Amino acid sequence: MYLAPVFGIAYVTDLLLGDPENWPHPVRWIGRVSIFFEKKFYQDTLIAGIRHWLLVMLSVCLALYLFKQTIALYTGLEILGTVWLVYSALATRSLHSACAKVETCLHTSQDLTPARIALARIVGRETAHLDEQGIRRAVLETMAENLSDGVIAPIFYLTVGGPALMILYKAVNTLDSMIGYKNEKYILFGRCAARVDDVANFIPARLTGLLLIITAAVTGSDWKQACRIMIRDRHNAASPNAGVPEAAFAGALGIRLGGPSTYFGRVVDKPFMGDPGHEITARDHTRAVRLLYGSSLLAAGLALICLVITHAGWWGMLGRMCS
Repeated sequence: MYLAPVFGIAYVTDLLLGDPENWPHPVRWIGRVSIFFEKKFYQDTLIAGIRHWLLVMLSVCLALYLFKQTIALYTGLEILGTVWLVYSALATRSLHSACAKVETCLHTSQDLTPARIALARIVGRETAHLDEQGIRRAVLETMAENLSDGVIAPIFYLTVGGPALMILYKAVNTLDSMIGYKNEKYILFGRCAARVDDVANFIPARLTGLLLIITAAVTGSDWKQACRIMIRDRHNAASPNAGVPEAAFAGALGIRLGGPSTYFGRVVDKPFMGDPGHEITARDHTRAVRLLYGSSLLAAGLALICLVITHAGWWGMLGRMCS
C-alpha cells in the first residue's frame, strides 16, 4: 500500500472535518497513558522523568505494532485504518477553528472574558488579565508555533518514516505539552520530554519558517521582512524552535509578537519579535490564516511529490532507503 493516495485522502479529510471532539483520537489516548504512568510513578527527579518518557513511548510502540498487525489482515481495513491514523495526526483545520473561536469572541462581545476563556484552551500562559492586543498577540503566536508542531512536523515525519514515525512524533510532542514545563512540579520530571521535543522539532520549525516566507510571497504579505525578522529574532523565545515560525509570522504581518507573559503566576520577560508596527487587528488574523493554510498546502504538496517519487509505503522514505 502506497502512502501518497492515503495521505491525500487524510489531508483533505482534515481540512473538511478538523478534529471532532468525540471521535477516537490517538493523541488523547497517549495523554491518558501519560497520566496513568504519572500517577503511578511520579517523582520530581530526572531519572523518574526519563523512566516515564520511556514507558509512554514503549506503550505507543506496542500499540502501533498491534494496530499494524490487525489492519494488515484485510486490504480495505489497512487503507481505512491508515487514513484514520494519518488524519488524526494532522491539525490544520482544528488549529484554525480554535484560533477563530477567540477572534469570534472579540467580534461578538465587548467583554473580553469569553475571548480570554477561549484563548486559555489553546495557550499555556495565563489569560485572565490580557487586554485585546495581548489576546490577539497570543492567538497569532500559538497559530505560528502550532503550525510547526501540529501541521508541518507531522507531515515531515510521515514523509520520512511513514505513519509510525508520525505518531511517535505526536507522542513526543504530547508528552512535552503535558509535562515539559519549568514549574515546581515538572522542572526535573519533565526535562527529558522537553529536550526530546526540542530535538524532534529542530528541522520542522526551520522548514516551517521557510514555507512561511514562500507563502508570504504568494499571498501578498511581506516575505522579505519575514525572512529578515526570522533570521534576526528567531532566538527571542524560550524554546529553541518556536521563535522561528513566530518571528516569520511577525515579519510577514508587520507586527510585534512575544514580550512579557505570565506563566503559573510568574511574569516571564520575553523579548519581542518583529519591529514596532501597527496594532494587531482582525485583518492581521485573516492574513495569518492565509499563511497557515498556504504553508500547510505547500507542505502537503511537497510531501505528496516525495511520496510518489519514492513509492513509499507504511514506513515512508526511511523504510524505502533501508530496503
